[in-house]
Amino acid sequence: MAIALPFVSRASEAMRVALAGVVWAGALVGASPAGAVTQFQKSAYTSIDLKHCETLKVHPDGNAYLCRGLSGTPVYFAEGDGRAFVAAGAKPEASRAASQTLKAFNTPFAAQSERATIEWRFVIRDKRQVPYAMIVRYFTHNDSGSGEVLVVSRVAGAEACHVAYIDAKANRDAIVLARRIADERARGFDCKGEATVEGVRGAGPM
Repeated sequence: MAIALPFVSRASEAMRVALAGVVWAGALVGASPAGAVTQFQKSAYTSIDLKHCETLKVHPDGNAYLCRGLSGTPVYFAEGDGRAFVAAGAKPEASRAASQTLKAFNTPFAAQSERATIEWRFVIRDKRQVPYAMIVRYFTHNDSGSGEVLVVSRVAGAEACHVAYIDAKANRDAIVLARRIADERARGFDCKGEATVEGVRGAGPM
């Protein structure tokens, strides 16, 4: 089955940033040996819109889908037991991230929304956007209340996994912290290790 490419023209309202295409972060990180290709750390946004994804599995507890993200990067999305699983990269359904989620009930879809936003951190190589990390906002809840958590994941070929969790309500500049962790830790993160909670831990469920 052909996979439709979801179109996104803005980030989620929770991020409060309207975007079309690519947003420059402006941090120079290196260049090719020949000096022909300069690499910058950048952010770009795509969305998970299940209407434009390939259905991999249908299950009463939750379906699994294959979508497309930045530069056609495969994105795996699944639901089960009231929780969401998001992974990206080559064969994302087989990566560790495909089995990782938060303990609290969660979804990347905001209330009344049919699209979930992925923020990609990437570099330019030979005029191509190459992602190395993604940041997804999860909306959480349990019997004690609700919360929002930014999940930073590594994206590296067939290796994808969670790197860090950030309480988006308890940390004033949560997205800045998430981007810094993505830039400084995601590329070298050992996916055999465990993701850590970074920043201030609030009362919201994680």
